[in-house]
Amino acid sequence: MSSYREIVTKAVLGKGKKIFTHSHFIDVANAPSNVLGCWVINHNFKGVKEGEKIIVTGSYDINIWYSYENDTKTDVVKETFNYKETVNIREKDGVDYTDASIIVRSLKDPTCKEVEIEGNKINYKVEEELGIELVGDTKVKILVDDNMDDWEEIVDEKEAMQQIEEEVDENYLEESKDKKA
Repeated sequence: MSSYREIVTKAVLGKGKKIFTHSHFIDVANAPSNVLGCWVINHNFKGVKEGEKIIVTGSYDINIWYSYENDTKTDVVKETFNYKETVNIREKDGVDYTDASIIVRSLKDPTCKEVEIEGNKINYKVEEELGIELVGDTKVKILVDDNMDDWEEIVDEKEAMQQIEEEVDENYLEESKDKKA
């Protein structure tokens, strides 16, 4: 006879990903000639649930290397950028998200996508991709076969070989030829 059992476990109740783009500018002391490089480092973030929304807060450091005075001198300007993003979640019917934990992962680290010079300002655009998971308690129904005997019989190899030797008649072929004749 088969029956069903319910298992209560933690599972991913919902997940999604989103690309965020931030545009900023930095004032510099010297009028830049060229931007030689832009790095985004020290990315930190976390997510909290507020009602039907996920609030992701984070920060990262921007380092922009630029040249000035007709490319004869260089300098690096640094800035820490703090952000707060709101992500709407679509709740599925029958799923209770009230006690769900939030897991936020960086699927694509923040990178500088675009840089422009406007007088003594450097405009830049940073793009990142975050994955968000809601983890909570859920029930899973499984089919249980009560009649299943999953125990294997342990056979002693020595006993099995001895039984085969006792039961095998080596003269069987000779005896069957004599009976046919």
